[in-house]
Amino acid sequence: MRTDFNTISNSPEETIELGQRIGSQLKGGEVIGICGPLGSGKTHLIKGIAAGAGAEDHRHINSPTFVIVNEYAGRLDIYHVDAYRLNSVGEFEMLGFDDFCYPRSVVLIEWADKIESALQRIDYIWIELFHAGETKRKIHIENTPEYIAL
Repeated sequence: MRTDFNTISNSPEETIELGQRIGSQLKGGEVIGICGPLGSGKTHLIKGIAAGAGAEDHRHINSPTFVIVNEYAGRLDIYHVDAYRLNSVGEFEMLGFDDFCYPRSVVLIEWADKIESALQRIDYIWIELFHAGETKRKIHIENTPEYIAL
C-alpha cells in the first residue's frame, strides 16, 4: 500500500531533517521526483535524503545544475539528477536513467516535473515543495511506500 503525506517545514534545517527521515528508511530501488519553484528547498531535502541514505560526504551535496548528475556513495548508491537544464525527455533518457535504476540505488530527480512523462512507466515517489513564507514550506509527498513512516 502507498500513501500520501503532507507536512510543514519551518526552516531549511527542518527540511533537511525530513529528508534524513526519508533517506534512513530507503531500501534501494527507489526513484524520487522532487519539484517546486526556485528556492523552495529541493536541494535541502535532497541533502537530507542523501545523509539519511548514508552518503559519505553529504555536507558537500549541491545541485548538479551544470553537470546534470552527481553520484554519492553510501549505504546505497545515490544519483542526484537536476533536470532544470534539460530541454526534452529524450535528453533525460540519454543520461542513462535506466542504468541508474537498480536494487542498491536511489535516484533523486530535481525539477522532475520537466521529465515526468519519462517516469510514467515506473513506480516512483513524488515530492512537491511550496513556499508558505520566508522560510516556511508546505511539503506534499505522494506514493510513499508503506515501509517509509513519516
